[in-house]
Amino acid sequence: MRIRSKVVPLAIPAVALGLIVSGCSSGGGNQVANVNVGTTNDINRQDPGTLRDGGNLRLAISSFPATFNNLHIDGGDADVASIVDPLMPEPFVSNAAGELSVNHDYFTDVKLTNTNPQQVTYTINPKAVWSDGTPITWADLQSEAHALGSAGQGFQVSSTQGFERVAKVERGADDRQAVVTFNKPYAEWQGMFGPLYPKSVTESPQAFNDVDRNDLKVSSGPFVITNIDKTQDRVVLGRNPKWWGATPKLSTITFTRLDQSAVLGAVQNNEIDYTYVSGLANVVAAKGTPGIVVRRSPEPSWSHITFNGAPGALLADSKLRIAISKAIDRQAIVTQAQTGIVDNPKPLNNHVFVMGQKGYQDNSAPAAFDPTAAAKDLDDLGWKLNGNVREKDGKKLELRDVMFDQKEWVDTAKIVQQDLAKVGVKVDIQTVPGNGLFTNVIDPGNFDLAQFTWGGSPLPLTALPQIYAYDPNNLQGNKARIGSTQLNDLIEKTISELEPAKASELANECDKMIWQEGYSLPLQQASGTYATRANLANIGAFGLANADWTKVGFQK
Repeated sequence: MRIRSKVVPLAIPAVALGLIVSGCSSGGGNQVANVNVGTTNDINRQDPGTLRDGGNLRLAISSFPATFNNLHIDGGDADVASIVDPLMPEPFVSNAAGELSVNHDYFTDVKLTNTNPQQVTYTINPKAVWSDGTPITWADLQSEAHALGSAGQGFQVSSTQGFERVAKVERGADDRQAVVTFNKPYAEWQGMFGPLYPKSVTESPQAFNDVDRNDLKVSSGPFVITNIDKTQDRVVLGRNPKWWGATPKLSTITFTRLDQSAVLGAVQNNEIDYTYVSGLANVVAAKGTPGIVVRRSPEPSWSHITFNGAPGALLADSKLRIAISKAIDRQAIVTQAQTGIVDNPKPLNNHVFVMGQKGYQDNSAPAAFDPTAAAKDLDDLGWKLNGNVREKDGKKLELRDVMFDQKEWVDTAKIVQQDLAKVGVKVDIQTVPGNGLFTNVIDPGNFDLAQFTWGGSPLPLTALPQIYAYDPNNLQGNKARIGSTQLNDLIEKTISELEPAKASELANECDKMIWQEGYSLPLQQASGTYATRANLANIGAFGLANADWTKVGFQK
């Protein structure tokens, strides 16, 4: 589990040491409890020395990777992030409390060495090498910084993640040290270079697009890709013979693409070992499966409905989006999704912070549920009832709501459909297989409403420039195509603030503007529920922590 933000279909888009996008719904829990992120997790922690040597961990993905470059717009989702997690370097790791520390497998030290101008010095572990045996050097960091900061030069990045603020990356004391100098302060600099790719992938737009399109040519982790079978939609990882760190307990990790409807059955039939589960019926079924334990720890992921506000789109008018928002009963959605799993389910009311995270506050007043006010707003905007559906200038107010083909998402959509029908808005529910939701539908803007999940991290501010800043020439994670110069300027001010309390205050001012824009409707925050093979150790519900893939294994 990377600190980097992520996009995951379940349905979650990926953000850096910050967010991921996914199509999966967020619900679930081992027992009734709240969803506030905390300081503990549930991973069956065991001394690796007591575990069996070897074994194959079988995991499911929702879609087969369009590229193995997690930095590319086509690869910035949770499925790709989950595959590359055991394969690529990152400078920091997080514990269950969200506290960051240097990842000493790859770096002996990473520290802020100057604030005016801001400078960060990365000292690379002298043992760290790429899977082809070449050393990891400062040039790899320099090349990645240039690529992610140069979207206007043809690099199709999923997130600039602060790299647009980098003035230069220089060689330090030797090839194993990089000194990064910023031209503007960046608050969440710990989220940068995670994952780090070799210079061969980031040295040009063509390389960035093509080198890792069909496989991961060069990696650097405890595992490497040993087999890719596109006919079976399967990716197999094996131990990296060039790995210098602790020997992994597992021999292999196998990822297989499964439709969401098939995942629970695969767990019950002993075909996969570990998966997220949502919805009370699925959680109960998982708990009742012999050999399976449901592990739970709240995590910074949340489901939402994003509006398509692109110029010329049906919902381009922010006042129309707000009117529609007022007609949707978010509490009813969350109650349906989390009753029996979460104690006192309630909607998430912030686009930046999750419940339990420092900085969280309720800024949702502009979208408060009020169907009477919604109907009046629609009338005032010229959308008049004609039979059961409103019309304006000969156009019907009929919205396409797209989502993964998964029961929990459809259940949410049905509530939205019923709520909006009461105010004269027709909703067409359109489900999409995992392989096509983002690439073919959401990213091209082929929707009015889109349901998916954002997965967060201990560095929440990363979401602001990645998702909510708007540049029509570089959308990054802005699936809604909504924003303003004023919001962009405030985001810029927020992520430039190095004093955490002030940065949180500014982030909430951003969130208020995001609500006023009618960007999206946050729904439920994930309780973090995972069906896990009972004899698996050091894996389960990680909460805010990273997985240590050298420690994951089977008990004897």
